[in-house]
Amino acid sequence: MIPPESPPVYPAGLHPKARRSPLLLGAVVVGTLLVIGYLYHRSGSSNDIAALSRYDGRVSCTQELPALIPILKKTYGDTMRNVLHVGPGSCSVVAQLLEDGDSEAWGIEPYELDEADSKCKSLVKKGIVRVADIKFPLPYRPKSFSLVIVSDAVDYLSPKYLNKSIPELARVSTDGLVVLSGYPGQRKVKVAELPMFGRPAKFRTSSWWLRFFIQTNLEENELATKKFEQAAAKKSYRPSCQIFHMKLSLH
Repeated sequence: MIPPESPPVYPAGLHPKARRSPLLLGAVVVGTLLVIGYLYHRSGSSNDIAALSRYDGRVSCTQELPALIPILKKTYGDTMRNVLHVGPGSCSVVAQLLEDGDSEAWGIEPYELDEADSKCKSLVKKGIVRVADIKFPLPYRPKSFSLVIVSDAVDYLSPKYLNKSIPELARVSTDGLVVLSGYPGQRKVKVAELPMFGRPAKFRTSSWWLRFFIQTNLEENELATKKFEQAAAKKSYRPSCQIFHMKLSLH
Protein backbone atom coordinates (compact mmCIF):
# COMPACT_ATOMS: atom_id res chain seq x y z
CA MET A 1 0.00 0.00 0.00
CA ILE A 2 1.29 3.44 -0.90
CA PRO A 3 1.42 5.64 2.23
CA PRO A 4 -0.66 8.82 2.03
CA GLU A 5 1.27 11.97 1.30
CA SER A 6 1.79 14.36 4.17
CA PRO A 7 0.78 17.98 3.60
CA PRO A 8 3.83 20.07 2.62
CA VAL A 9 5.32 22.45 5.16
CA TYR A 10 6.07 25.95 3.84
CA PRO A 11 8.49 28.47 5.37
CA ALA A 12 6.92 31.70 6.51
CA GLY A 13 5.82 33.85 3.60
CA LEU A 14 6.11 31.09 0.96
CA HIS A 15 2.75 29.40 1.33
CA PRO A 16 0.91 29.15 -2.04
CA LYS A 17 -1.91 31.28 -0.69
CA ALA A 18 0.49 33.94 0.52
CA ARG A 19 0.53 37.16 -1.49
CA ARG A 20 3.40 37.36 -3.96
CA SER A 21 5.23 40.57 -4.69
CA PRO A 22 4.39 41.91 -8.20
CA LEU A 23 7.91 43.33 -8.37
CA LEU A 24 9.44 39.89 -7.72
CA LEU A 25 7.25 38.23 -10.34
CA GLY A 26 8.16 40.91 -12.86
CA ALA A 27 11.87 40.41 -12.22
CA VAL A 28 11.53 36.64 -12.77
CA VAL A 29 9.68 37.15 -16.08
CA VAL A 30 12.20 39.70 -17.35
CA GLY A 31 15.13 37.49 -16.34
CA THR A 32 13.64 34.49 -18.18
CA LEU A 33 13.09 36.53 -21.34
CA LEU A 34 16.67 37.83 -21.22
CA VAL A 35 18.08 34.30 -20.96
CA ILE A 36 15.98 33.05 -23.89
CA GLY A 37 16.83 36.13 -25.95
CA TYR A 38 20.56 35.71 -25.30
CA LEU A 39 20.55 32.05 -26.25
CA TYR A 40 18.51 32.71 -29.39
CA HIS A 41 20.78 35.56 -30.49
CA ARG A 42 23.88 33.39 -29.99
CA SER A 43 22.38 30.33 -31.72
CA GLY A 44 25.11 30.33 -34.35
CA SER A 45 27.40 28.12 -32.26
CA SER A 46 26.89 24.47 -31.41
CA ASN A 47 27.19 25.11 -27.66
CA ASP A 48 24.42 27.70 -27.76
CA ILE A 49 22.18 25.49 -29.90
CA ALA A 50 22.58 22.78 -27.29
CA ALA A 51 21.89 25.20 -24.44
CA LEU A 52 18.73 26.50 -26.10
CA SER A 53 17.51 22.98 -26.81
CA ARG A 54 17.99 21.98 -23.18
CA TYR A 55 16.34 25.16 -21.99
CA ASP A 56 13.08 24.79 -23.93
CA GLY A 57 12.98 20.98 -23.69
CA ARG A 58 13.25 20.41 -27.44
CA VAL A 59 15.24 17.43 -28.62
CA SER A 60 17.72 18.52 -31.30
CA CYS A 61 19.64 15.95 -33.33
CA THR A 62 21.98 18.67 -34.58
CA GLN A 63 23.18 19.26 -31.01
CA GLU A 64 24.42 15.64 -31.06
CA LEU A 65 26.91 16.35 -33.84
CA PRO A 66 29.79 17.93 -31.86
CA ALA A 67 30.12 14.66 -29.93
CA LEU A 68 29.10 12.53 -32.89
CA ILE A 69 31.56 13.80 -35.51
CA PRO A 70 34.72 12.23 -33.92
CA ILE A 71 32.89 8.90 -33.77
CA LEU A 72 31.81 9.22 -37.41
CA LYS A 73 35.44 9.87 -38.36
CA LYS A 74 36.45 6.65 -36.63
CA THR A 75 33.62 4.89 -38.47
CA TYR A 76 34.10 6.22 -41.98
CA GLY A 77 37.81 7.11 -42.08
CA ASP A 78 38.74 8.70 -45.42
CA THR A 79 35.07 8.83 -46.42
CA MET A 80 34.77 11.85 -44.10
CA ARG A 81 37.11 13.82 -46.35
CA ASN A 82 34.30 15.51 -48.29
CA VAL A 83 31.10 16.02 -46.30
CA LEU A 84 27.75 17.72 -46.85
CA HIS A 85 25.64 18.49 -43.78
CA VAL A 86 21.93 19.15 -44.26
CA GLY A 87 19.85 20.64 -41.46
CA PRO A 88 19.38 23.65 -39.19
CA GLY A 89 22.58 24.73 -37.48
CA SER A 90 24.57 23.72 -40.55
CA CYS A 91 26.89 26.71 -40.16
CA SER A 92 28.04 25.37 -36.78
CA VAL A 93 28.53 21.82 -38.08
CA VAL A 94 30.48 22.97 -41.15
CA ALA A 95 32.62 25.31 -39.03
CA GLN A 96 33.53 22.41 -36.71
CA LEU A 97 34.48 20.16 -39.61
CA LEU A 98 36.59 22.88 -41.23
CA GLU A 99 38.32 23.76 -37.96
CA ASP A 100 39.33 20.12 -37.48
CA GLY A 101 41.39 20.57 -40.65
CA ASP A 102 41.06 17.05 -42.05
CA SER A 103 37.74 17.43 -43.88
CA GLU A 104 36.26 19.58 -46.60
CA ALA A 105 32.72 20.48 -45.68
CA TRP A 106 29.65 22.15 -47.11
CA GLY A 107 26.19 22.71 -45.68
CA ILE A 108 22.55 23.28 -46.52
CA GLU A 109 20.32 25.26 -44.19
CA PRO A 110 16.77 24.15 -45.07
CA TYR A 111 15.19 27.14 -43.29
CA GLU A 112 15.69 30.88 -43.51
CA LEU A 113 18.58 32.30 -41.48
CA ASP A 114 16.80 35.07 -39.59
CA GLU A 115 19.52 35.34 -36.95
CA ALA A 116 23.01 34.48 -38.25
CA ASP A 117 26.33 35.44 -36.69
CA SER A 118 29.25 36.85 -38.68
CA LYS A 119 30.89 33.43 -39.13
CA CYS A 120 27.70 31.96 -40.58
CA LYS A 121 27.18 34.96 -42.88
CA SER A 122 30.74 34.51 -44.14
CA LEU A 123 30.14 30.82 -44.92
CA VAL A 124 26.94 31.70 -46.79
CA LYS A 125 28.65 34.50 -48.72
CA LYS A 126 31.41 32.11 -49.84
CA GLY A 127 28.82 29.54 -50.97
CA ILE A 128 30.08 26.96 -48.47
CA VAL A 129 26.68 26.96 -46.75
CA ARG A 130 23.55 27.48 -48.83
CA VAL A 131 19.96 28.13 -47.86
CA ALA A 132 17.88 25.68 -49.90
CA ASP A 133 14.55 23.88 -49.60
CA ILE A 134 15.36 20.17 -49.62
CA LYS A 135 11.91 19.37 -51.04
CA PHE A 136 13.38 20.43 -54.39
CA PRO A 137 16.48 19.33 -56.37
CA LEU A 138 19.75 20.19 -54.61
CA PRO A 139 22.18 22.63 -56.28
CA TYR A 140 24.93 20.00 -56.65
CA ARG A 141 26.10 17.56 -59.30
CA PRO A 142 25.75 13.79 -58.77
CA LYS A 143 28.32 12.28 -56.36
CA SER A 144 29.63 15.69 -55.28
CA PHE A 145 30.29 14.46 -51.72
CA SER A 146 31.69 11.34 -50.15
CA LEU A 147 29.19 11.43 -47.27
CA VAL A 148 25.94 13.30 -46.54
CA ILE A 149 24.87 13.86 -42.91
CA VAL A 150 21.24 14.86 -42.29
CA SER A 151 19.88 16.11 -38.95
CA ASP A 152 16.65 17.83 -37.84
CA ALA A 153 15.37 17.92 -41.41
CA VAL A 154 13.58 14.72 -42.47
CA ASP A 155 11.28 14.61 -39.42
CA TYR A 156 9.45 17.65 -40.76
CA LEU A 157 8.81 16.21 -44.23
CA SER A 158 5.68 14.31 -45.27
CA PRO A 159 6.12 11.00 -47.12
CA LYS A 160 5.29 12.84 -50.34
CA TYR A 161 8.40 15.00 -50.02
CA LEU A 162 10.54 12.31 -48.40
CA ASN A 163 10.11 10.31 -51.61
CA LYS A 164 11.83 13.18 -53.42
CA SER A 165 14.35 14.43 -50.87
CA ILE A 166 15.95 11.15 -49.72
CA PRO A 167 16.81 9.96 -53.29
CA GLU A 168 18.10 13.46 -54.00
CA LEU A 169 20.38 13.34 -50.95
CA ALA A 170 21.62 9.91 -52.05
CA ARG A 171 22.23 11.25 -55.58
CA VAL A 172 24.90 13.72 -54.41
CA SER A 173 26.74 11.14 -52.25
CA THR A 174 29.24 8.48 -53.31
CA ASP A 175 29.39 6.47 -50.07
CA GLY A 176 25.97 6.98 -48.51
CA LEU A 177 23.95 8.87 -45.93
CA VAL A 178 23.98 9.28 -42.17
CA VAL A 179 20.43 10.20 -41.17
CA LEU A 180 19.58 11.44 -37.66
CA SER A 181 15.92 11.26 -36.67
CA GLY A 182 14.04 11.76 -33.42
CA TYR A 183 12.62 8.84 -31.48
CA PRO A 184 8.83 8.41 -31.31
CA GLY A 185 7.56 10.00 -28.11
CA GLN A 186 10.06 12.85 -28.05
CA ARG A 187 8.59 16.31 -27.61
CA LYS A 188 7.40 17.80 -30.86
CA VAL A 189 8.10 21.27 -32.13
CA LYS A 190 6.28 24.16 -30.50
CA VAL A 191 3.37 25.84 -32.28
CA ALA A 192 5.37 29.07 -32.38
CA GLU A 193 8.08 27.30 -34.39
CA LEU A 194 5.71 25.96 -37.08
CA PRO A 195 6.16 28.91 -39.48
CA MET A 196 9.85 27.97 -39.80
CA PHE A 197 9.43 24.21 -40.12
CA GLY A 198 6.14 24.27 -42.04
CA ARG A 199 4.60 21.31 -40.19
CA PRO A 200 4.92 19.51 -36.85
CA ALA A 201 7.66 16.92 -36.50
CA LYS A 202 6.65 13.34 -37.26
CA PHE A 203 8.89 11.03 -35.27
CA ARG A 204 8.82 7.58 -36.90
CA THR A 205 10.01 4.19 -35.68
CA SER A 206 13.25 2.61 -36.88
CA SER A 207 11.29 -0.13 -38.66
CA TRP A 208 9.29 2.52 -40.56
CA TRP A 209 12.48 4.25 -41.65
CA LEU A 210 14.20 1.03 -42.75
CA ARG A 211 11.17 0.03 -44.84
CA PHE A 212 11.13 3.50 -46.37
CA PHE A 213 14.85 3.43 -47.18
CA ILE A 214 14.46 0.07 -48.93
CA GLN A 215 11.64 1.51 -51.05
CA THR A 216 13.95 4.36 -52.12
CA ASN A 217 16.72 1.97 -53.24
CA LEU A 218 18.80 2.31 -50.07
CA GLU A 219 20.02 -0.37 -47.71
CA GLU A 220 21.68 -0.37 -44.32
CA ASN A 221 25.45 -0.03 -44.39
CA GLU A 222 26.03 -2.91 -41.98
CA LEU A 223 29.80 -2.48 -41.86
CA ALA A 224 29.51 1.20 -40.98
CA THR A 225 26.79 0.45 -38.41
CA LYS A 226 29.03 -2.12 -36.70
CA LYS A 227 32.05 0.20 -36.69
CA PHE A 228 29.92 3.04 -35.35
CA GLU A 229 28.56 0.93 -32.49
CA GLN A 230 32.08 -0.16 -31.52
CA ALA A 231 33.46 3.40 -31.64
CA ALA A 232 30.47 4.73 -29.69
CA ALA A 233 30.90 2.07 -27.00
CA LYS A 234 34.54 3.04 -26.48
CA LYS A 235 33.46 6.65 -25.94
CA SER A 236 30.50 5.61 -23.75
CA TYR A 237 28.36 7.60 -26.18
CA ARG A 238 24.60 7.06 -26.14
CA PRO A 239 22.79 9.09 -28.82
CA SER A 240 19.52 10.87 -28.08
CA CYS A 241 18.41 10.38 -31.69
CA GLN A 242 18.09 7.46 -34.07
CA ILE A 243 21.12 7.19 -36.36
CA PHE A 244 20.86 5.35 -39.69
CA HIS A 245 23.86 4.45 -41.85
CA MET A 246 22.56 3.96 -45.38
CA LYS A 247 24.06 3.29 -48.81
CA LEU A 248 22.75 2.75 -52.33
CA SER A 249 21.39 -0.73 -52.84
CA LEU A 250 23.24 -2.89 -55.38
CA HIS A 251 20.17 -5.04 -56.07
